[in-house]
Amino acid sequence: MTLVEILAILLTGFMLLSMPIAFSLILSAMAAIWWSGANLMIVPQQVMSGIDSFTLLAVPFFLLAGDLMTAGGMTGRLLDFTNALVGRFRGGLAMSNVASATILAGISGSAVADTSALGKVLIPGMIRAGYGPAFSAALTAAANIVGPIIPPSIAFILIGVLTNQSITRLFLAGAVPGLLYSLAMLTVAGWISRRRNYPTHYRASAVEILATFRRAAWALFMPVLIIAGIRSGVFNVTECSAVAVVYALFVGTAVYRELDLRTIWRCLVSTGRSTAIVMIVLGGAQIVSWLLAYENVPQQVAEAMLSVSREPWVFLLLVNVLLLFIGTFMENGPAMVMLVPVLFPIANALGIDPIHFGIVVSVNLVIGLITPPVAICINIAAMIARVSMQAASIEILPFLAAAIAVQLLITFVPWLSLWLPNLMLGAG
Repeated sequence: MTLVEILAILLTGFMLLSMPIAFSLILSAMAAIWWSGANLMIVPQQVMSGIDSFTLLAVPFFLLAGDLMTAGGMTGRLLDFTNALVGRFRGGLAMSNVASATILAGISGSAVADTSALGKVLIPGMIRAGYGPAFSAALTAAANIVGPIIPPSIAFILIGVLTNQSITRLFLAGAVPGLLYSLAMLTVAGWISRRRNYPTHYRASAVEILATFRRAAWALFMPVLIIAGIRSGVFNVTECSAVAVVYALFVGTAVYRELDLRTIWRCLVSTGRSTAIVMIVLGGAQIVSWLLAYENVPQQVAEAMLSVSREPWVFLLLVNVLLLFIGTFMENGPAMVMLVPVLFPIANALGIDPIHFGIVVSVNLVIGLITPPVAICINIAAMIARVSMQAASIEILPFLAAAIAVQLLITFVPWLSLWLPNLMLGAG
């Protein structure tokens, strides 16, 4: 057997045994390298190579900023503001769910974290208001995968590191597709709410809206600070993530006064665990990527895909199908690290804009977070709603269809991704 066959068999077997993806990657690669007779010192060298990046420092900082903002009272104030804005409409609480997810995406950058944070507040509230538990779980999961699309985005940081592209440009490129995705979720939520005659929340007066806006202003300013700081050159992406932590600490302790030392410590521990998971997955994926490159697999895949057609639109369609399939059983981070180095050179050879292709890959893989059978975000939301995964998966279908429609629009209309970065930074 070839090294690639050994790697594929072992990796598939470990994943079927429900072994964590990081250990599956590392152990299967170690076995393949040992089989080849190569020095096993390659393994720790490649693990360190996969995580030895200054840019990756932004990952723990953005995760910590999101935890601090949730613990510091920003999430609750955002919910109050969005409820005041859209609560008067039929299905207003469902619309508030989508609006809150969109705003929180500009703070956290993590779909899983946002689903958990908002789900714990919104899902019980929606159920008490008369919404179906499965619908509440599905909507929360679908709404919050916008987290890795709207900047700041951990997914874009990974793509920037893997492809040596401007993370600032990727951040800006994700803004319009992210808003378009949220608009699609808002439309589906409103349509279902009207069909099922879900309740309105309450009609807030202009004074109440203004009052909730003032209370949420510090949280609403966070995405503005991030984009403006990066765009003006005051700080780069990594420095921006550290500024976000300082800002969250200041608001949580001095303004809202809901952060204390014990809460900050819990946030640090939670961030440390999440960061360790991300980093060990990156390290494991780096070994697999090195092994695939050693065996010339990227070149073979490129030749196979180009033999089908050299038309860019055909390649993009094939990529969409491939990534939607991969996303059904693999988390977006590991899938991104394993597939981007293989697909990116092909996209370059076909003349596809690298920033546009990065957006296509990122959005495609985050849709996997709501695509059964794995669907991490649905699992989290279903546990909070205390419904079965099957019931939530049925309710997710209209949202999934809308997500795929948005993905196809983003894929075949590059202007949606490239307009804002070209406007603010000039043509790349």
